[in-house]
Amino acid sequence: MIALGQVPWGMAWLALAMLAVVFALPLPARMGAAALRGWALGFGHFLLALEWITQPFMVDPARDGWMAPFGLLFMTGGLALFWGAAFALASWGARRSRLPGPLVLVLCWAGAEMLRAHVMTGFPWAMIGHVWSATPLAATVALWGAQGLTLLTLALAAVMGAGLRAGWRQGARAAVLVLVPPAALLGAMPVLDPGPAPAPDPAAPRVRIVQPDVPQRDKTDPAAVPVYTRRLLDLTARPGRPDLVVWPETALPWLLDSMPDVLAMVAGAADGAPVALGVQREEGGRYFNALALVGAGGEVLSVYDKHHLVPFGEYVPLGDLMARWGIHGLAASEGGGYSAGPGPALIEVPGIGPAMPLICYEGIFAQEVGAAPGRARFLLLVTNDAWFGDLVGPYQHFALGRLRAIEQGLPMVRAANTGVSAMIDAQGRVIESLPLGQAGIIDAALPPALAPPLYARTGDWPVVAAILAGLAAALGMRRRIDPGGRPQ
Repeated sequence: MIALGQVPWGMAWLALAMLAVVFALPLPARMGAAALRGWALGFGHFLLALEWITQPFMVDPARDGWMAPFGLLFMTGGLALFWGAAFALASWGARRSRLPGPLVLVLCWAGAEMLRAHVMTGFPWAMIGHVWSATPLAATVALWGAQGLTLLTLALAAVMGAGLRAGWRQGARAAVLVLVPPAALLGAMPVLDPGPAPAPDPAAPRVRIVQPDVPQRDKTDPAAVPVYTRRLLDLTARPGRPDLVVWPETALPWLLDSMPDVLAMVAGAADGAPVALGVQREEGGRYFNALALVGAGGEVLSVYDKHHLVPFGEYVPLGDLMARWGIHGLAASEGGGYSAGPGPALIEVPGIGPAMPLICYEGIFAQEVGAAPGRARFLLLVTNDAWFGDLVGPYQHFALGRLRAIEQGLPMVRAANTGVSAMIDAQGRVIESLPLGQAGIIDAALPPALAPPLYARTGDWPVVAAILAGLAAALGMRRRIDPGGRPQ
């Protein structure tokens, strides 16, 4: 039920209520029982929130369909281990600390969500704080990021859980603890809502975002390639000369260095405007998922190589060995998978300024978006969300992009193959968008960048410090344990 707070369901209040119920239940004294409760809770949460994990396997069901249930179960079961470990550690700590058990659980759970964003390349998707991503409370990530919003949500749920535990015998206290936190949030919502976006600056650069809407199964179909290539060119060539044209991830099926004639056609369709497009490239026998900036004459002005690759999607650990059993990266059409680029970077867009390119999955990692080697004018995200189906995954991915814009105080240009493409301002407001399953363009002025908000300057360190300080306090405020192992 906690997962129903995630986009596209957006039942944030239900998620908060369910979390309160979790905190109202006594934490098992035995670590094993506590771990099982946390794992089961996490498994149910991720099973619903990440149902889209099966979609990439169904693009070619004859080849990959057999892996779909294993992919979903291993992913959800693996992520649930973080929650299981948090509950086990909280059970151990609560028995030995004079701090309230729910507070210890808040710290352990928030710490587990933090670790989930980093361990084994990280996967900060469907985090607890994300339940607020479609509400005005999302504006607070400019202060403390999505991890801080997770910590706040757990703390509020713990207070409400205390009210539920108080019961009818202490009705007044229970009412305060249960009702005040959500009432305070309701009161804060209008204050946090940035309101409608202001009218665009007439002198602002104009960006054309192209959404070709190509089903994933057609991306490498020889009969379909000429059709969707012509669609991309025709959409780009529509009247009204922009200052920048943006195509989605892997917009063309050819390797970058093998298609000078095609790049000349792209430049001609853009009428001299630079074009940022997703493409694959090869160098020294290694293949990269890249974004290229193409100039007015079809020349390549700059190239960015995706550095945070999707495990088992764009590469497979021990790939040569795994290939013997038919296991390979689903999105990598060349060789044994993609190679990783050197890291976060900026590219200079003529007439606009520096952009921070993000390719698909990279837009979910707040810590890496904040690791750019300088201040960008805007975030440039290209993606192919056709891999994610059309029910849950694309909307969750889109919501995470909006959070990155708010955290950095930067507008985002988002070009998605099948949608959702959008122009997003520095406060996360959607200026204009194209829905899923629709080919078309967005012509929009690039919103201004804001001064770097607090989160852009500090990252997750304040939240990390708060969690570690709380855990240190819990360890320092130990209860006396009798010889039988019972706290006194």
